[in-house]
Amino acid sequence: MKLFYQIVCGPLCTPSPISTVEWYLVFTSLAVILSQLPNLNSIAGLSLIGGATAIMYCTMSWVLSVSQQRPAAVSYEQVRSTSFGSSLFSTLNALGIIAFAFRGHNLSLEIQATMPSTFKHPAHVPMWRGAKAAYLLIAMCIFPVAIGGYWAYGNMMPAGGILTALYIFHGHDISRGLLAATFLLVVFNCLSSFQIYSMPVFDSFEAFYTGRTNRPCSVWVRSGFRIFYGFISLFIGIALPFLSSLAGLLGGLTLPVTFAYPCFMWICIKKPERFSYSWYVNWGLALLGTAFSLASSVGGVWSIINTGMKLKFFKPN
Repeated sequence: MKLFYQIVCGPLCTPSPISTVEWYLVFTSLAVILSQLPNLNSIAGLSLIGGATAIMYCTMSWVLSVSQQRPAAVSYEQVRSTSFGSSLFSTLNALGIIAFAFRGHNLSLEIQATMPSTFKHPAHVPMWRGAKAAYLLIAMCIFPVAIGGYWAYGNMMPAGGILTALYIFHGHDISRGLLAATFLLVVFNCLSSFQIYSMPVFDSFEAFYTGRTNRPCSVWVRSGFRIFYGFISLFIGIALPFLSSLAGLLGGLTLPVTFAYPCFMWICIKKPERFSYSWYVNWGLALLGTAFSLASSVGGVWSIINTGMKLKFFKPN
């Protein structure tokens, strides 16, 4: 949002008329307003907008990057590690970061919560088709960004990723309208994603309230819960701006939710015959997912110890 404002305003504005904390507040206020929708079915339109904007900004980011001349000092030399162990742990940490960003929990959450299922028409068949179609679209977005971004910027890719690189290296080469549209699409996507990820928390608040008071949750109470959660998120984002440096560790710790727990749940529910093919497959996948989680967590811890972590409380960049 800050970059969008700077692009649209151009040279007419001071460099930073609004602080980063104030931009956090603007985003949170918009997210809280949208969060008043009651359930996942009611935010289907928002979800569609989020998916469409993700495809659009991913495509625009890599197309705009590869269509421009590469920076003069771009390099594709492999980053040399001091030892094999250093290279291994760095790779594991990178896999943890990828897992944290690409776990797809919102996809499975939304499909399960919004698709009706009966004994005559079970939901697992269209659910599987939907998951395959969704992940195909995700792959069509992510892989061109990775390949095109590396081709365009190589080892000069900044910490903020391809969008930051686009602004830094080509801010004067690409029309302000295209750049501004790209960043605005990212904002729309983040606002819609906030609703999907937050809905289980809202449901938990309302279920707790209903269980304790034995009465339905009114509109005012529901709004209060959502405003409270939104501004708790704002406080955490401002108070702990260094959480992004923990992405590798957090990705490793949350991997079992995707790769291990479903297999254990299937074994507990279906109770396949011991030492059968399905029993071996599910136990093997669950243990492999657990091992991958431990390895990524170790890589994340090593990265924190090796590179250090600057604990700047209440000082977002």
